[in-house]
Amino acid sequence: MVSTVTPAPDEHVLGADRFLNREMSWLDFNARVLALAEEPHTPLLERAKFLAIFAGNLDEFYMVRVAGLKRRQSTGLSVRSADGLSPRAQLELIAERTRDLVERHARLFADVIQPELDKAGIRILHWEELSEDDTVRLREYFRDRIFPVLTPLAVDPAHPFPYISGLSLNIAVIVRDPALGAERFARVKVPNNVPRFVPVADGQTVLPLEELIAAYLPQLFPGMHVGEHHLFRVTGNADVEVEEDRDEDLLQALERELARRRFGPAVRLEVGETMDQHMLDLLVRELDMSYTDVLRVPGLLDLSALWSLYEFDAPALKDPPFVPATHPRLMEGETAKSVFATLREGDVLVHHPYDSFATSVQRFIEQAAADPNVLAIKQTLYRTSGDSPIVEALAEAATAGKQVVVLVEVKARFDEEANISWAKMLERAGCHVVYGLVGLKTHCKTALVVRREGGGLRRYCHIGTGNYNPKTARLYEDLGVLTADPRVGADLTDLFNALTGYSRQTSYRSLLVAPTGIRTGLLERIEREVGHAVAGRECGIDIKVNSLVDEGIIDALYAASNAGVPIRLLIRGICTLRPGVPGLSENIRVRSIVGRFLEHSRVMCFTNGGEPEWWMGSADLMHRNLDRRVEVLLQVSDPSAAEHLRYTLEMAMGEDISGWDLRQDGGWERAPGSKDFQLEMMIAHKNRTD
Repeated sequence: MVSTVTPAPDEHVLGADRFLNREMSWLDFNARVLALAEEPHTPLLERAKFLAIFAGNLDEFYMVRVAGLKRRQSTGLSVRSADGLSPRAQLELIAERTRDLVERHARLFADVIQPELDKAGIRILHWEELSEDDTVRLREYFRDRIFPVLTPLAVDPAHPFPYISGLSLNIAVIVRDPALGAERFARVKVPNNVPRFVPVADGQTVLPLEELIAAYLPQLFPGMHVGEHHLFRVTGNADVEVEEDRDEDLLQALERELARRRFGPAVRLEVGETMDQHMLDLLVRELDMSYTDVLRVPGLLDLSALWSLYEFDAPALKDPPFVPATHPRLMEGETAKSVFATLREGDVLVHHPYDSFATSVQRFIEQAAADPNVLAIKQTLYRTSGDSPIVEALAEAATAGKQVVVLVEVKARFDEEANISWAKMLERAGCHVVYGLVGLKTHCKTALVVRREGGGLRRYCHIGTGNYNPKTARLYEDLGVLTADPRVGADLTDLFNALTGYSRQTSYRSLLVAPTGIRTGLLERIEREVGHAVAGRECGIDIKVNSLVDEGIIDALYAASNAGVPIRLLIRGICTLRPGVPGLSENIRVRSIVGRFLEHSRVMCFTNGGEPEWWMGSADLMHRNLDRRVEVLLQVSDPSAAEHLRYTLEMAMGEDISGWDLRQDGGWERAPGSKDFQLEMMIAHKNRTD
């Protein structure tokens, strides 16, 4: 595992060329999602689902990343990216790359997926394809369910151009007054609180809602001549910035900013392929946009609506259902075993969605809430589901008189309103609720239970990589450690004291905690591997994260590679490190796995001279995670848990596994392996529990 030692790269000589562009890397990730939709062997509705995921991902990218670049450009903040590009240059690259991806995305649906759905009995009809009986039924549906909620908005000297809410679907209409001969522009919003696809005859034949509205536009403009009409959709800046130092009440400040979010400036305009130039000119002018922000989309706009088709009862068109299994350590024969009794025997590492969240982490909290010997529960909540049994258990524990402390991160992007609602409900139940820290997001996934046992107290803990969300736990790949290790319990006690009170604690026994400890801790361990390489001892670094962006970490990995340390990186999303460059990163290999489940866990291993050190937790290797969030990495000391992590990473990096490998020029290419990593993990977990 040791190769020839070469001098560390000189960053002044290498310059920005050693970094790939973050935004292009993200778009490459979304292209890998699109590639899943292009796979002909994938079940048809799964392909449609990946089209919907691609569309939703791109919406969020524009609302946050593109919006941020536009804000920097408009305010004159010409801060360059790590690869040396100005905001303007990045926006130009994004526009060019996105145009190609959107065209590929739309054509795939129109030319391949929709015709295949039609053959399979899921038909998306146009208005002119409907039978007379269908139009009669839909006329009544329009009259009773749609017409009352529509509001046509005219644009003329007395009616200014209306505000267009972000991600709304709209119909632009030209109407002519037969008495005056004057043409006017009007906008009709397609309501987002009724189904996008209207059932026609049976449950699997549908009509897009916008076509139904378009067919009855004359009813919205009686006495007028309705001319051409075209669809358009606007994406607005949805980032929320709260001046936390200025505002004494974080909750009130955030609620105020959320109210402003819906009025954010437009950053993207999607229009139907057939929209004429005159109407497009009007929209661009009134929305104060540039033509580079315009995307002409063939076919249906907003393919995220394909999620509703995925809900159809068509099992033959989907992956076989996967049912998570209960971790064998948490069972005694056919009977569920007490989580507390299990943890007194040793740690349990759970791997979702292969291991059931409901019978492990959720049961841990529910048993703690119901146990009369439990005195206190402390937990962080970043995102959770709309009907969360975790939240219900915490509320019940507080009602029963237990001390319940919940840190609800109300600044979790796009979940702010839901988290505010949960926080208020928990407060009403008697929980002590903390709304995060000023200047930081609390992103760690931690729970601490204090239980009275044998005349003393014992602490039980959970530290994970994923949110306490039973719904995403079936869709996201995540890891968690359940433990009664006294050192971890002492660490979480100190951490919660820091989160809820006043503390400057920066060092822990078994944890690395951002923003003070993770970057320095990782850099120390990377440097330690360099020392092992120089001394001729076993060395190596394995890292699995969602994103690798932090320049300090990347430069340290470059130096380690130059010292002869073999490095394997499993990066699902963004990676700005350039692998395989002679004299820089020739010992670094980067792979991405994108599949049925969202690879979400973060794992790190340092070979450490033959005594491997394993870490897992909530932190990606990005500036925001290392500098502006409370993150936790746990050292995994249990031998069986460490072995599971080793097995998982070895399999993922195997030559027989299908994935994507990053080239030194920044392009991604298909790995030649034929085995599906996630399917192999399903089989391995099934064999373990049989």
